Amino acid sequence: MKRLENLLTELHRTQLEKQTRRHFLLDCVSKMGGLALAPLLFGCETNPGVPKVQGLQLSDRDLNPLSPLPPPYFAKAKSVIYLHMAGSPSQLELFDFKPELVKYNNQPCPESLLEGRKFAFIRGVPNLLGPQSNFAQHGESGAWVSDYLPHFSKVVDEVAFLKAVHTDQFNHGPAQLFMQTGSPRLGRPSLGSWVTYGLGTENQNLPGFVVLTSGGKTPDAGKSVWGSGFLPSVYQGVQCRSKGDPVLYLEDPKGINRDLKKTLISSINEVNKAEFEAFGDPETLARINQYEMAYRMQIEVPNVMNINDEPEYIHQLYGTKPGEESFANNCLLARKLVEKGVRFVQLYDWGWDSHGTDHDTAIDLGLRNKCNEIDRPIAALLLDLKQRGLLEDTLVVWGGEFGRTPMQENREGKTMGFKGRDHHVDAFTMWMAGAGIKNGSSYGQTDDFGFSGVEGKVSVHDVHATILQVLGFDHEKFTYDFQGRPFRLTDVEGEIIRDILA
Repeated sequence: MKRLENLLTELHRTQLEKQTRRHFLLDCVSKMGGLALAPLLFGCETNPGVPKVQGLQLSDRDLNPLSPLPPPYFAKAKSVIYLHMAGSPSQLELFDFKPELVKYNNQPCPESLLEGRKFAFIRGVPNLLGPQSNFAQHGESGAWVSDYLPHFSKVVDEVAFLKAVHTDQFNHGPAQLFMQTGSPRLGRPSLGSWVTYGLGTENQNLPGFVVLTSGGKTPDAGKSVWGSGFLPSVYQGVQCRSKGDPVLYLEDPKGINRDLKKTLISSINEVNKAEFEAFGDPETLARINQYEMAYRMQIEVPNVMNINDEPEYIHQLYGTKPGEESFANNCLLARKLVEKGVRFVQLYDWGWDSHGTDHDTAIDLGLRNKCNEIDRPIAALLLDLKQRGLLEDTLVVWGGEFGRTPMQENREGKTMGFKGRDHHVDAFTMWMAGAGIKNGSSYGQTDDFGFSGVEGKVSVHDVHATILQVLGFDHEKFTYDFQGRPFRLTDVEGEIIRDILA
């Protein structure tokens, strides 16, 4: 009751402020130009069936920003599951087998590889470091996969590898932003936000863009990697938890029943609608939608985010343990979410920064343990999606923000007690699977040491362009006007990687 009184007091104060001379003068300064410009932009046509606010004709999309939209072009995928290994796994221990590194292990790195190069921690002339895992070819495709990933090696014929991805950011925060938003600087919408902005979502009782984290920490770039940037905030990722309540404050307080909650939200949104009619701020529409979404989520989320009722064979397949926060639990939740019509599911797993500063970051110790955590769940996710017919219209993407060097890290030029690799921007491996992807394929190749791409080099923008292509977008035409010019996810770059498309 106290809170309700405070809300009414605040509303009364706001109404009085709008009647003051100061408010009138300040408002005139910002609104007179808009009054003159509105007829030029919006004209005088009206649609009797749609409410008109300050010359704006509101569509169903305006009133419900997450309503589903058909893609502009033919689409193979309806949803995306993106698996980001925050910190960046070593491609040289997992997928990019280089016999020459075995041959020249512990030999000084050739000067030609170091000339003009910058590294995060390597100084002077480091030694080359051979792979700390054993490789073998698997499947009909003959893909090279290490013994760090025994379960994944059984499903390699479902994926397409990109062996020569490159970036221009060698620090985690900017590199993660670049990989997830197309820019190393704050303020741009994330990939998931672009997708939900363009397509909406099929299940109006759940967010269109859901984020799940594991590894004990969020990515170095923080929650900006799933932010909506300059897009309306309704398109930002909604972080859910695999342990405890999936969303904070999901349950109503004591004494608040469902009907009273509905009445409160309706009353709040009447105020929001009046605010929108007065000022026309699209963020007010987003706020209205988010209140209503939160109300609907209270019914849908507890069921979707509960893995306790899954059959025992599913728990064995994924290696899940209900009640824990884990990558395995998140993979199972990702399947459940796309099955329920969620458009974009983003998984972040922290702990892949293999510098060799201690046991947990050593590529022959900690990296193997991290692979044990993701190996079975990823293989299970692909198999589970396939057996349910979901892989036909779900795109699965895996990768980090950059790669690791073929040289052993010698932090500040000193020999380190554990084996590790520094950040590397010239070449790393990603893979895609599912809708629209040519399974059992590989594109790109690196040199004998795995230092640089020698054929099939692709950029971060190319990866984004390809994802959008599978979803039915022309990445060059998919734009949003902001600050006087159209912006797009791929900026002014990006080529579709057609060799991995089915």
